[in-house]
Amino acid sequence: MKKVLITGGTVFVSRYLAEHYVANGYEVYVLNRNTRTQSEGVYLIEADRHKIGDLLQGIHFNLVVDTAYTREDIECLREALYSYDDYVLISSSAVYPETTMQPFLEEAPLGKNSIWGNYGINKIEAEHTLLKLDKDAYILRPPYLYGPMNNVYREAFVFDCALSGKTFNLPEDGEMKLQFFYVGDLCRMIDELLVQRPEKHIFNVGNKDGITIKEWVTICYEVAGRKVTFRNIYENISYREYFCFNEYEYILDVERQNQILQETTSMKDGLKEAFAWYQNHQMEVNRRKYKDFD
Repeated sequence: MKKVLITGGTVFVSRYLAEHYVANGYEVYVLNRNTRTQSEGVYLIEADRHKIGDLLQGIHFNLVVDTAYTREDIECLREALYSYDDYVLISSSAVYPETTMQPFLEEAPLGKNSIWGNYGINKIEAEHTLLKLDKDAYILRPPYLYGPMNNVYREAFVFDCALSGKTFNLPEDGEMKLQFFYVGDLCRMIDELLVQRPEKHIFNVGNKDGITIKEWVTICYEVAGRKVTFRNIYENISYREYFCFNEYEYILDVERQNQILQETTSMKDGLKEAFAWYQNHQMEVNRRKYKDFD
């Protein structure tokens, strides 16, 4: 049985990955401090990733999937690993400065993005460190991830508005576009990389086209069984005070991904899965209080 190591494994992306590989017959190890509920079927390695010691010695992993945030995260895990075949880092589109020409290409210059600040800088350092240590590792740069197990108050915020029958406070005309990627497609992309083994090792991942926030909110209401009505907000106020995304529009070029992954999940189908999960796990979402214009 193949062995996979997932760093984290208890929240959103890493948890979804862990359960994906359990369902596909892998022997799944998760590395975390055991402060949250563990998924069924995983083997827990209880440790701070900066103080792993010899807990991984003698274990060969066929795959390591890492959600590392910093250079130190990479260095500590690599030092602790005994042996492995493939390493995949889940990075972020935050590595691209907002001033770079769009759509962002994988070869575009990296640098500080004023929206994401040090988060993006730290991801850049993590990427560079990993490729220095393992030139064959794969790096994935997603936009906004969504789907089941999402503990970030994004689609769940809109579901709450829908279920309570609220008129939705829409930033301006609602034409700002966002780019998303379904967490299940992220898993499929990793699986395809390991089958096809492309020469390129850095991939933007995401839906090919962006979607306006008005269209996105409308679909969220629809999958929740409600019809949306909008209140357009033109106040001189930050989007983030009343909406679940920053006032920042960008698009990744995902042509390289499309050569590996032929199809991605439609936004409606992905949000249906997200809503189905949310109905039974509402307490697992980190809610945020937004300004209401009622």
